Amino acid sequence: MNSFRKTDKDLKLPLGVVWLMNSISEYKGKQELYTRQSPQILKSLIEMALIESAESSNRIEGVTVEKSRLKPLIIGRSKPKDRSEDEVAGYRNALDLIHKKHGSLDITPQLIRQLHRLSHAGAGDAGQWKKKDNEIIRKKQDGTVEIIFKPVCASSTPEAVKQLCLTYKHSIEQLRYPGLYAVACLILDFLCIHPFRDGNGRVSRLLTLLAPYQHGYEVGKYISLERIIEQSKETYYEALRKSSMRWHQAKHDIEPWLCYFLGTINAAYREFEQQAGSIQSARGAKTQSVIQAVNEQAGEFSMSDIERLCPAVSRDMIRIIFRQLQKEKKIICLGKGKSARWKRIG
Repeated sequence: MNSFRKTDKDLKLPLGVVWLMNSISEYKGKQELYTRQSPQILKSLIEMALIESAESSNRIEGVTVEKSRLKPLIIGRSKPKDRSEDEVAGYRNALDLIHKKHGSLDITPQLIRQLHRLSHAGAGDAGQWKKKDNEIIRKKQDGTVEIIFKPVCASSTPEAVKQLCLTYKHSIEQLRYPGLYAVACLILDFLCIHPFRDGNGRVSRLLTLLAPYQHGYEVGKYISLERIIEQSKETYYEALRKSSMRWHQAKHDIEPWLCYFLGTINAAYREFEQQAGSIQSARGAKTQSVIQAVNEQAGEFSMSDIERLCPAVSRDMIRIIFRQLQKEKKIICLGKGKSARWKRIG
């Protein structure tokens, strides 16, 4: 499609874009290290990301539900009570699909319609291309309306989406562009086509999660990209406005949108590193507290004794630390079973 018109020879990335791509690549390299840290706390991050993603993406579109209903809807699988709850629960279902099956999902017109059908649950035209031409407008303070952009007309939409998916797939298979550059082009062109009557923003954010996932950038699993977009939505709309100018003539400047998109991914990774770092620090502190408690034992002691002295540390973690200390020949086990006694060596 239009953002893929440049050849790899013509592609000259600004220094700021190169810096962002390198930063994201470094984060990606440390991604596996973070995800091996504390499964239970990472599970909490995943749960929080699901809630924030469903809430923020719908709130951007003006759809809100009561705070007390969010977690039951998204995590507890509570049944929706109204249209707004339908859409939040539907977005949750779309997130589930991406998180569980991203490796086997091809970005095709059929998948895009499926994401719309899920995230736009309850609407009569969910999963259907727009039947009338639409416009992107902005309301001014004086009440007048300004047309910012005219998307692809309704009659050309199915073919435009088909060509976008084929062009994106070709660019990936032929390694024509860096992966994240191709993803940014995909999202921008999708928004410029604007293939649905309503709900285009939600589908674009689902694609923003799915496409990087397929390139190995899994940060959206732990940190809500939708929340970061919501928090920077003025910048989001401005970048989209600038990069969509002259898009129909394929003479647009993708740089504003590319910088925004990469900045979003980078911000998510930065937040993930901070969260993972706190996990690592907390884990190290707990290990040290157990070791200190063991070193303070003058005679025989049990695992329950250490558990009482270190209430913030789980028994499973204490057991792991005991095994390590035993391997290092710092403690010795004097019996078997849960009530076994232990003793320091030396």
